[in-house]
Parts: sequence; C-alpha cells; structure tokens
Amino acid sequence: MTHTQVQNVSTCKVPHAPVVIAWVDAALAETGRTGVELTVRIVDEQEGAELNRRYRHKNFPTNVLSFPFEDPPEVNTNILGDVVICAPLVIKESSEYSVPLNTRWAHMVIHGVLHLCGLDHQTDQDAAAMEAMEMRLLTQLGLVEPLSAANDS
Repeated sequence: MTHTQVQNVSTCKVPHAPVVIAWVDAALAETGRTGVELTVRIVDEQEGAELNRRYRHKNFPTNVLSFPFEDPPEVNTNILGDVVICAPLVIKESSEYSVPLNTRWAHMVIHGVLHLCGLDHQTDQDAAAMEAMEMRLLTQLGLVEPLSAANDS
C-alpha cells in the first residue's frame, strides 16, 4: 500500500485528500511504483514563489514543484519525495486554459508525481512521452484532457 500525506492551504477550491490520493495512486500505478510514501503539499502564492526562488532560482511562483527524496548512504527507505502545488496558480490556469478546475488539479498532481518517478520534459522526446502518459491517466480517470498549452510545467 502506498502512503500519501496531503497538506493544504485553506480554500474551498482545493480538492479533498481522498481525491488527491486517487490521482497519486493512478500515477504511481502507471509507473509501476508501489509501496512508496510521498507528500502532496498545497501552498499559497507566497510560499510557492519562495520555494521556486530557493530551489530553482526563479523569482516567481510556479504551479508544481517536485522534490525527489534521496536516501542517505547505507539507508533504504520507501520515501519517494514531495510534490508542492500552488493553489492560486492552478485555479488561475484552469480559467486561462478553459480547463475544468478538477482536471487542472489532477493534471498538476499527476505531473508532480511523474517527476518523482523519474520522468522529465527536458527534451522534446521526453516531453512528448510524459505528456502522453498524463493524457492517458487523465482519460482513464474520466477527466477532460487539458489543452497542450496547459502543459507548461
């Protein structure tokens, strides 16, 4: 069983923990990861900007950040890492991209978890593979596929 901890800011537009856990589990199943632990933390714009500044040296908030956990030498845990999602940006992007809010939330959770599982979008080929996996998962979950322009993470 996978353990997922969800921490969030107080807002009525943030999905409930069981829904987030279902999205996490779908992404983990797609990548063959089982028995892992991760945290999904939902933050405000100020914390999102601070984290992006501190870890990516970019002076603005971003929609999703992933922090893979690396076990110390000679230690083996089942901790995958942390996914941090900036709630105000997800809500704003939902409107900008004309994507249902629930779909945008699911997309950002899945995107962050896929990063923790080692997927990336540094090359066009990697980006296409990651986007295809995200679209497949969103379709399996019964959600509207986001527009390609929404895949800016």
